[in-house]
Amino acid sequence: MTDSPIPLFKVFMSDKASGSVSKVLSSGYITQGPEVEKFEEVLKNYFSNDKVVTTNSATSGLHLIFHMLKEYGLGEDKVKIDTALDHVLTTPLTCTATNWPIILNDINLRWVDVNPENCNMDLDDLESKVNKNTKAVLVVHWGGYPVDLDRLREIQNNFYQKYGFKFVIIEDSAHAFGTKTDKEMIGNTGNISSFSFQAIKHLTSVDGGCINFNYKEDVDRAKLLRWYGIDREENRKDFRCESDILNVGFKFHMNDVNAYIGRMNFEPVTKDLLKKHENNGIYYNDKLKNIKNVELMDYSNDYSVPFWIYTIKVKNRDRFMEHMKNKNIIVSRVHERNDKHTATKSYQEDLPLLESFIDEMVCIPVGWWVGEAEREYIVESIKEGW
Repeated sequence: MTDSPIPLFKVFMSDKASGSVSKVLSSGYITQGPEVEKFEEVLKNYFSNDKVVTTNSATSGLHLIFHMLKEYGLGEDKVKIDTALDHVLTTPLTCTATNWPIILNDINLRWVDVNPENCNMDLDDLESKVNKNTKAVLVVHWGGYPVDLDRLREIQNNFYQKYGFKFVIIEDSAHAFGTKTDKEMIGNTGNISSFSFQAIKHLTSVDGGCINFNYKEDVDRAKLLRWYGIDREENRKDFRCESDILNVGFKFHMNDVNAYIGRMNFEPVTKDLLKKHENNGIYYNDKLKNIKNVELMDYSNDYSVPFWIYTIKVKNRDRFMEHMKNKNIIVSRVHERNDKHTATKSYQEDLPLLESFIDEMVCIPVGWWVGEAEREYIVESIKEGW
């Protein structure tokens, strides 16, 4: 047994971030300013996407996306929520932060079932549920493992042939910073992506997030809306007094303190830590095969996945969790299914695939703090049985 628990999550903070953030704190400019712009430039270069807008959280980012979908339309075709029957198709297996912004924008949602092989949205069920009132599909890359985006685009293109417009694809990429398929990086896929820089994510700015768009008009509108509707980039006679505000906005902007911390954490995360997450996932893919009462997800090593969580299915999950607790290894389901909350009872749907495995799924530590000795210990602990 280890002397101290192996955590499921751990906050990474570089020495550079913690040691020099005082420069920003004492600069007299700690709200949105030059550091936010510098952090956005770092992110634009990383994603090879120049249409990145930072926010004070990924939740704010999603709220902003759905506000824009309802009030203005998104993308080249300005797809918009027009009627009470219009809806967003989404997954129930995620943090509530994914789906609450839909409801809080007074947009109907419909649940799509979950693929037991990877915990992502089941695209067969999605294809059966899209209709003329489907204005957006919100997918989550569970644990960082990517949704089959080629298949999703095929469904989108078939939808276009039938209905004459393309529903908007929104990727909740909170788990997927650094994930690459064999063709593309998540964050530069032609879809709208939302990332989280919350405390326990791969890259943390203490709290924060970003939205990756594809059209300049969407970027310009998002920048206005994240700060009350005020154009912060215009030249004004009196810098304290804004020009006429055309549309009411929010206080969703990132501040310079968070942006500086994110920028200081960026290099060690992208050059070292992400690879540790990925290598641990590859190790589990190999070493956890053919163990009694354990079933692995269908995770392909063809993708570069710095797993944020690594999910397995186990028999007698309660006993498994107690066994791992006794071994000083923290495990968890991580997120409750959103469709079972009282707050979402009006959106109920039968989801047989999710029902088939929800009582078996559990997540084990996979992050940068899990060294070779720790991951060997985790595997041996699982092999012992429970």
